[in-house]
Amino acid sequence: MSQRRLARVAQAVKQVVSQAILMEMRDPRARNITVISVEVPEDLRSAKVYVSVMGDPKTERLSLKGLEAARGWLQQKIAEELDLRWTPVLSFIVDPGIKKSLEISRQLREALPEPADEDDDGEGDEEVEENDEESAESIEDEGTAGPDEPAPPNPDREAP
Repeated sequence: MSQRRLARVAQAVKQVVSQAILMEMRDPRARNITVISVEVPEDLRSAKVYVSVMGDPKTERLSLKGLEAARGWLQQKIAEELDLRWTPVLSFIVDPGIKKSLEISRQLREALPEPADEDDDGEGDEEVEENDEESAESIEDEGTAGPDEPAPPNPDREAP
């Protein structure tokens, strides 16, 4: 089977599962779940669904139990939405990549100093103000409306 078709099926399964978890799932354990990716083998009989769960490890375990309990329902949604010969059996795997990247970002913010402004002497602010005044005068001279003003009526256009 072509890799392109496998990728399309994986993307379709991801979309159906994500939509079902987000919009239709009523299990209170399955909260703060993001479907990261889906892998399907060539026979399309199974699918590994990689999810990210925001929260502590206890919340993560509860969310996985909720997903496992709703596995049949999610497979039924896939069968209804997708025209496949076999409905893939879902298995859920927690992907810690997003949590790790958030933790690394937090550590970098703490370790690195705040970036300093380029204009510490304040001279750059005056140039900006002068340019703003010039552009405002040119708009008034042209008779066109600014971004916050309504456009003047067009005399060539008939009223409805």
